[in-house]
Amino acid sequence: MEKNFKVLIGALAGVIVVLVGVLIYVWVDRNSMINDLTVDKETLTAEMVQLQEDYSNLSSTNDTLNNELMLEREKVAQLLERVKKTEANNRAKLRKYEKELGTLRSIMRGYIKQIDSLNTLNTTLRKEAAVAKKEARESRNRYENLKSTTEDLGKQVELGSVVKGRGVSMIAVTETGKETERSSRTAKLKACLNLVENALAKKGPRTVYIRVKGPDGILMTSGQQQLFTSAGEQMIYSASRQVDYQGAEVEVCVFFDSGSGYTKGVYTVDAYTTEGKLGSADLLLK
Repeated sequence: MEKNFKVLIGALAGVIVVLVGVLIYVWVDRNSMINDLTVDKETLTAEMVQLQEDYSNLSSTNDTLNNELMLEREKVAQLLERVKKTEANNRAKLRKYEKELGTLRSIMRGYIKQIDSLNTLNTTLRKEAAVAKKEARESRNRYENLKSTTEDLGKQVELGSVVKGRGVSMIAVTETGKETERSSRTAKLKACLNLVENALAKKGPRTVYIRVKGPDGILMTSGQQQLFTSAGEQMIYSASRQVDYQGAEVEVCVFFDSGSGYTKGVYTVDAYTTEGKLGSADLLLK
């Protein structure tokens, strides 16, 4: 009887040893699995944090794209919060979150491509705009230069088309038309000049005006004020004569009769057309 009891005790002890061994194995295996799951959760959390940082670094000049990026950032933040609140041993949820993480990464890669395309497009557009601005500036400069050249040429043509005079002279003549130096015999003053040849000048009637000043320096007229404009300035003239100018040199003589006689001294004549002064001459009457 005692022998049987000892055998039973030994068997029970063996069973207990086996059970303790099994329990130790299960405990160690469970702890190892929990440690692995904890590492997986920490890894998943770190990847989520990195994805969140990557999303925060994304931006574009497109408002619609920026709004979409903001929504994706909120999704990443919410997923990260769920991962942190999930127990490490909840393998199913962690695997689900890993898939969602993969989806968010794929979406982010798509946005990166869009942003790169927009940046490339913007760079191209900026370059094209810079080239267009440069070309517009060069065209404007060419236009201004051409305009300036055209204006200069226009001024040169305008100046070149002005009819000029030469050989201005003045003599005194008697009633019979003979030249005299005596003031007492003078009936009229005769001013003559040549309109020089000019192929650029406008052809047609030209009026030559003279202004005669007596020895006292006062402008002499025939009793009424006669006005003309020369080079934009309005003046009184003593006498005038119209001539048909056809571009070739032509002589013009203008007579002035004071109607009140002449005194001794130096008389001065200035000749004009509407374009400008032609020249001057002096006459001494004795």
